[in-house]
Amino acid sequence: MGSAFPRLHVITDARPGRDALGVVAAAVAAATGTPDTLAVQVRVEDDVTDRAAYEFGLAVARICRPAGVMVLVNDRLDVAVAVDADGAHVGADDLPVAAARGVLGPAAVLGATCREPVSARAAVAAGATYLGVGPAFQTSTKAGLPAPLGAPGIGAVAGAVESTPVIAIGGVDVDAVGELRAAGAYGVAVVGALAHSANPQAATSALLKALA
Repeated sequence: MGSAFPRLHVITDARPGRDALGVVAAAVAAATGTPDTLAVQVRVEDDVTDRAAYEFGLAVARICRPAGVMVLVNDRLDVAVAVDADGAHVGADDLPVAAARGVLGPAAVLGATCREPVSARAAVAAGATYLGVGPAFQTSTKAGLPAPLGAPGIGAVAGAVESTPVIAIGGVDVDAVGELRAAGAYGVAVVGALAHSANPQAATSALLKALA
């Protein structure tokens, strides 16, 4: 996948009390003029109904699509297909990568979560076009995560799949970008760095600048 693949992936925080769509709009605004540098990953909580997940995914797509920003859907292949997303991202408890590729078709972007070189190579062989690797650092955004890999762990995976973009996730902020890129990460995925920011557009701009 070439240099046009987005280096910054913004993952939605759609929990009650969060302005998830506002954050998406701010991120898209920050990427004006360079839309291929940004992807938005739609993530909803497990207890959200199918209808609510679909409506949220559609709302995100309506913000991103006119701007040319890539839309991916985490875990929910049905929602990805229903909202005509650019692709999806599957985790360890979702459909296997090969099965997900069969659902989405050959042209869709398909990300897979992994933590070490063996599973990374297997995911790529099964049809993943990029890998989400983490948690890079300590994070409170998602409960029950394994121990942080740190930049060296991210680098080990990146070194095993040199032609496949590795997107580091978990506890990532703008100050971590240089270390992760030096280790071999192609880009980063963020949740709290924007969801907890008083100015998500400025925060997005800073991340995009650091990744450029």
